[in-house]
Amino acid sequence: MADGSDLRFSEDHLWVLEMGDTARIGLSDYAQEQLGEILTVTLPENGKFVEQGGAVGEAESQKTVVELVSPLSGTIRAINENVVEDPSIINIDPYGKGWLVEVEIAEPEELEQLMNYDEYELFIED
Repeated sequence: MADGSDLRFSEDHLWVLEMGDTARIGLSDYAQEQLGEILTVTLPENGKFVEQGGAVGEAESQKTVVELVSPLSGTIRAINENVVEDPSIINIDPYGKGWLVEVEIAEPEELEQLMNYDEYELFIED
């Protein structure tokens, strides 16, 4: 899992791991590299409904603050308290321990709109 090959990616540099009816969402390795050291992360509350393309949180680094744009619509079922307490986990392990939220998938077809790993690699090269 650490290489991202079984993940799908949004143009906003978030990854999605499908887990049945739910999906785990996190920040891509490329995004965390661009941000540099992440200082704070703000995530929504459990039970909140997020729209695809809507905000699912914020990440702040020394360079900038970025809105985390949800790749999927769904209800937040879990947030990663560990990254809220220690955002550097995202820099160290973006595809593992650095996940952000888990959502109950509202629109499964939205997964089809996301890029696979190879498509995402080409996208970030451009």
